[in-house]
Amino acid sequence: MPPRKRVPKRRRPASDSRKRKRVVHKFGDDEVVDYKDVALLRKFMSDRGKIRSRRVTGLSPKRQREVARAIKNAREMGLLPYTQQRS
Repeated sequence: MPPRKRVPKRRRPASDSRKRKRVVHKFGDDEVVDYKDVALLRKFMSDRGKIRSRRVTGLSPKRQREVARAIKNAREMGLLPYTQQRS
């Protein structure tokens, strides 16, 4: 039996409903990410309490590390939950 020819799969066109506009938070050069600013840190967390990825937040690598460290510090201090309660 001869080997089958590989046929590339057709890609679906990306519809408008699948594309999602990225929400980018612009930090000023002098603005500091502080672990006590819980309202700001919640913007970078999912509803389950996970830290959103850089691809989703649109932050620079340096700012993403600062935000992640601040969220972890706030969790340690008891200002933010590690996870949300499932019901």
